[in-house]
Amino acid sequence: MMISQFFVLSQRGDNIVFRDYRGEVQKGSAETFFRKVKFWTEDSEGDAPPVFNVDGVNYFHVKVAGLYFVATTRVNVSPSLVLELLQRIARVIKDYLGVLNEDSFRKNFVLVYELLDEVIDFGYVQTTSTEVLKSYVFNEPIVIDTARMSPLGPASIFMQGNKRMPATAITKSVLSNEPGGRKRDEIFVDVIEKISVTFNSSGFVLTSEIDGTIQMKSYLTGNPEIRLALNEDLGIGTSDYRGSGAVILDDCNFHESVHLDSFDVDRTLSLVPPDGEFPVMNYRMTQQFKPPFRINALIEETGSLKAEVTIKVRADFNSSINANTVLIQMPLPTYTTRVNFELEPGAVGNTTDFKEANKRLEWGLKKIVGGSEHTLRAKLTFSQELHGNIMKEAGPLSMTFTIPMYNASRLQVKYLQIAKNSKAHNPYRWVRYVTQANSYVARL
Repeated sequence: MMISQFFVLSQRGDNIVFRDYRGEVQKGSAETFFRKVKFWTEDSEGDAPPVFNVDGVNYFHVKVAGLYFVATTRVNVSPSLVLELLQRIARVIKDYLGVLNEDSFRKNFVLVYELLDEVIDFGYVQTTSTEVLKSYVFNEPIVIDTARMSPLGPASIFMQGNKRMPATAITKSVLSNEPGGRKRDEIFVDVIEKISVTFNSSGFVLTSEIDGTIQMKSYLTGNPEIRLALNEDLGIGTSDYRGSGAVILDDCNFHESVHLDSFDVDRTLSLVPPDGEFPVMNYRMTQQFKPPFRINALIEETGSLKAEVTIKVRADFNSSINANTVLIQMPLPTYTTRVNFELEPGAVGNTTDFKEANKRLEWGLKKIVGGSEHTLRAKLTFSQELHGNIMKEAGPLSMTFTIPMYNASRLQVKYLQIAKNSKAHNPYRWVRYVTQANSYVARL
């Protein structure tokens, strides 16, 4: 696989990093790319696709932390391979800088260019392993003050009420030390699940699926062996029955550093973690599980040019858990001209909007406490009389959310054991859970 150029652009289109490896593509390619993405005309309602061609140049891009990571080439290469490369470059840079944003790039541009020259040589990929790169990269990162970061950044998903879960794994470089040059011994394990659920018009689950990953980031000295134990009744595949109430995964795969010698016996993984962030295990589950939210939507005609939408959301999880940044969207009939919203009395942290360009209703909730129920009513005004079934003109309703310290699959890290160098050696261990919506849809 060969690429001609690699560059990183800000959301404004500013060129933050640019490296031309082969000189085959014109110099204005970054401007051409940004203009095409910003004014994408072929589908005004959606974003530009990750791969497109302009004047014989193939552009590949991914958006990470609000930044565009872009590669160009004139030759025919595998799109999925280039997109995976861009994701891995973003991960390597994040491992070194600790936090991925425009400020960290500009303050560490020397280190970033050194990394790029080791990762890619004359357009050909050499390595994307943080562990291997530590032997060749010698610049030290300039650490960004994370206290000034926006509270809506990725670190904030591990905030629970007034208690903040340790989030330094997200904003810490693999090379960083404590004041005085000491390295703080700690390891972070994150169980991240993305769930897809489809409800029918009566609120019953039609399809449900969980895509999960156990992510690890290690700052341990001496590369000690780690033993990570999962549920003892964990089953892999429908033939692996382990009793009622067991967690059954459809399939899973493991990082190359994981040893599975005792996994079949006691569901324990052993590994010597490489530097940087990496997935210990990826898994998929279609076994029936309890959805975190129940959502119902109803649309009724109230006159020749009017209708009313009622949306109800119920949080089916423990009251000690909060869901953050909840957004509910619903397409409305194309002839909708005006929407008046009615929230419950005393509702706090709610936002409502009618996107007239694509006729979409949006309802945002800053926080939902477990066990609570919320209702929104919206009165619609139309420009023409209704013809046919209004239920076919609107919907379906979709929902996005993040729930820290909750996982729908019930997969648990039972313990995290680190081989001790001495009795005084006791590294910090952090195990965290987060559930996010992948495709959460309710039909009308």
